[in-house]
Amino acid sequence: MTTNLPLDGIRVVEFTHMVMGPTCGMVLADLGADVIKVEPTPKGDNTRRLVGAGAGFFMNFNRNKRSIALDLKSAAGKEVVTRLVASADVVTENFRPGAMDGLGLGYDDVSRLNPKVIYASLKGFLAGPYEHRAALDEIVQMMGGLAYMTGPEGRPLRAGSSVNDIMGGMFGAIAILAALNQRRDTGKGQYVKSALFENCALLVGQHMAQQAVTGKAPAPMPNRISPWAVYDLFDTKDGEKLFIGVVTDAQWKLFCEEFRRPDLQNDPGLATNGQRVHAREKMIPEIQKMVVVYTRAELMAIFERIGLPFAPITKPADLFDDPHLNASGAMVELTNPENGAKASLPGLPVEMDGRRLPLRRDVPKLGEHTREILAELGYAGDEIERIAG
Repeated sequence: MTTNLPLDGIRVVEFTHMVMGPTCGMVLADLGADVIKVEPTPKGDNTRRLVGAGAGFFMNFNRNKRSIALDLKSAAGKEVVTRLVASADVVTENFRPGAMDGLGLGYDDVSRLNPKVIYASLKGFLAGPYEHRAALDEIVQMMGGLAYMTGPEGRPLRAGSSVNDIMGGMFGAIAILAALNQRRDTGKGQYVKSALFENCALLVGQHMAQQAVTGKAPAPMPNRISPWAVYDLFDTKDGEKLFIGVVTDAQWKLFCEEFRRPDLQNDPGLATNGQRVHAREKMIPEIQKMVVVYTRAELMAIFERIGLPFAPITKPADLFDDPHLNASGAMVELTNPENGAKASLPGLPVEMDGRRLPLRRDVPKLGEHTREILAELGYAGDEIERIAG
């Protein structure tokens, strides 16, 4: 086991499912916290059994955690949970409003047992008229303006990942870290919340600001006026596509020099990025003719050499073999506890003191650590077997 991680010694008791809550716990666990995932018997977190686009949720967001399986409606299960939350630095939950209160595990209940606890609720909405509504990532993408901005006019589209769930979990973790830091001074815990809708509003804040600054409503991204003159997909000689970005005047000079186009470089009507944005209708077709005589690999080599932004169009599965991710320690090998399938998946995208955060525990099987955790809570022998079954 790796030690000396930033949150070593912090215990988190997690009552979460799906993506938002588990993401919060995953961030804390990757940073070294002992995250204990409480799952209901006999089947555990329903996320384990999702199919389709949700088939990888549990595997991806539950590494570095321990699983304890309990009947939360039984006297024995309630007693164990009471001991657990009393020993916790942090409790997290992301169930429907009122669900934890119904189990006697709401903030008021837990803070009476443990006044120093940081209790984090990850919900659909923060305080306000919507706070009792149920919410999902796609719901808030639709009502928060993100789906409108992602799709073409008249065809709102959700983003291609659970962006609000994941970021909502991240903001929950940020609030927890801030509360832990504050507790060092006050000696007191507190109740913190993170929410999907407000997260989505933050994501589209740049478009709100655009309207405030320009007085014009922003168009959806496929129809937008780009802030940069060359920021597009281009066809290549071998029938592929390459995204190319030329976003500063210095980059424009490099681009023109590399492709031997002094006429473009010296055109007074194309001297600044703002001028080039307004000249896109005539300029982009000309650039397409310049680059289509090269293969994608040839263009990538050119842009790599001269230091200009570019990107091939890849699928998620292509990242399994990405040379950068695999060379930098960005991937961690995980096992799907339901079927034993293994895959290298992205770890937390940070470095600390020049190193990536390690995988300390694989994705837990249901109740894998029940006996171990019960022993830590002071149970012994027959009591452990009676509770663990």
